[in-house]
Amino acid sequence: TECRETIKKICDSFAVSPIARDIIETASLVNGAGVGIELARAKHHANDPYFLQPMDGVDSTGYRASWWTQFYCILWRSWLSVLKDPMLVKVRLLQTAMVASLIGSIYFGQVLDQDGVMNINGSLFLFLTNMTFQNVFAVINVFSAELPVFLREKRSRLYRVDTYFLGKTIAELPLFIAVPFVFTSITYPMIGLKAGVSHYLTTLFIVTLVANVSTSFGYLISCASSS
Repeated sequence: TECRETIKKICDSFAVSPIARDIIETASLVNGAGVGIELARAKHHANDPYFLQPMDGVDSTGYRASWWTQFYCILWRSWLSVLKDPMLVKVRLLQTAMVASLIGSIYFGQVLDQDGVMNINGSLFLFLTNMTFQNVFAVINVFSAELPVFLREKRSRLYRVDTYFLGKTIAELPLFIAVPFVFTSITYPMIGLKAGVSHYLTTLFIVTLVANVSTSFGYLISCASSS
């Protein structure tokens, strides 16, 4: 309600301004004249500030900036928004560490007998479900929350859809690599999975892939949903 009242004050102030009166007079004159008079008047007012002028520097695609410039600006803006909310990053990492410790405690120190193999299968299932649902719900509101801003800037031809999506995704990529690293580094030795750096790195690589595929699926749901 406060925002609407502020907007109404701005609109009312503009409505009684000299510029608004000039625009109304010019528009009524143009609408009441013929095509020839309209063209002549448009040429006469070509230098007036409230007439739309040709946009210099716009290429055939309709954008002032190149693809790389758009991508860099979106990436930088998205990265700044991530840095402005450090508490969210800390909470995500702490939540991951706590869940990993819980799973590691439940399946602590498995041995390779019949019961141990079944327990390891259960722990691997929890690896996948935790990385899947945690990352889907982490991003499910990202695009729907920014949809009004995105639509306004897209209609203004400020950037393409692909530059926005790539910039937004890559800015949040470090977090979606850190979360699987923390999770795997805690649970892998606690459960007693196969020893060796190569085996650990293979597990970390697969868990990271699962986490990022889940993130992409969350982005899909977010893009497809208006709220």
